[in-house]
Amino acid sequence: MRAIGFFLMTAGFLAGTLVAAQTAENTVEWSYFIPAVVVAIIGIVLSRLGAQREAEATAAEGAGMQALREAIDRVVTNIRQLDQEGETLDPYAVHGRIDELFVEDLNLFADNRQQIATTYGLQPYAEVMNDFAAGERYLNRVWSASVDGYIDEIRAYLSKARTQFEQTRSSLERLEQS
Repeated sequence: MRAIGFFLMTAGFLAGTLVAAQTAENTVEWSYFIPAVVVAIIGIVLSRLGAQREAEATAAEGAGMQALREAIDRVVTNIRQLDQEGETLDPYAVHGRIDELFVEDLNLFADNRQQIATTYGLQPYAEVMNDFAAGERYLNRVWSASVDGYIDEIRAYLSKARTQFEQTRSSLERLEQS
């Protein structure tokens, strides 16, 4: 349903644009323009309904909020462990550890993130994902610094990533308690 919605929305917008562009200056062929807009609106509605049904199906499968919670818990546990090893870390091995410890959970969190918006709304979704995205960016900086062997940058950004992922978990916990 979502794909059909996107198709109708795109077709409606394109048709409306084409009608508006082909009419004489300061005139619009309303008999063609209005149906194009209606098709676009139907497409938007179908697309949103499809997205909502997908999110509800994810929640019904149990992979929703619980999967997010478990994934971020593992990320926080692993980043704390890695951050505590700061002095003994081999700078050239950190990127391998990141790949080993974080990729699966970060992907799981990203794949199920829509559940936050479905369950709690867009504003809480934006707040949680802002922290998560910042943590992910910092972790990517750690990975890059590891490849280049910059231990000071690894330590600095590992700590920043830890803070952001802990904030992500705190935000999720606050949402669940509200």
